[in-house]
Amino acid sequence: MLVGQILKEKAITQTVTIAPDKTIADAAEILSSKRIGAIIVQSGGAGYDGILSERDIVRELGKVGAEVLNLKVSDLMTQKLQVCAPDDTALAVLERMSTGRFRHMPVIDKGDLVGLVSIGDVVSARLAELAMENSALEGMIMGH
Repeated sequence: MLVGQILKEKAITQTVTIAPDKTIADAAEILSSKRIGAIIVQSGGAGYDGILSERDIVRELGKVGAEVLNLKVSDLMTQKLQVCAPDDTALAVLERMSTGRFRHMPVIDKGDLVGLVSIGDVVSARLAELAMENSALEGMIMGH
């Protein structure tokens, strides 16, 4: 399955973004209310400045305490992102996420941000793909 297909099947079709000058408290509220694990940091246009995940917030919370909520998103965001394209396979993306030990990957098409996939999205897509392959093999073996 391709990343573009995964995006079409996602329940949340619009990529959630936040401006880099917003506070971590603002970001935490959005992550909580939308029930998502990461948010794209975007100052404007169709590109991106970075990504901020719940893990980034928790890691810094453990270091500095509640003051983390007053920091700017740009203070904690990851700027050098691993990205994928709509025509990348779920398996290739899953391997990159596992190797890099991250759970969210922006999807970029011709320089524009077109979505965000999570490791859960990719695992679900891969499981569905394997189930279809298994069903097809069973059909061939049984002569259907």
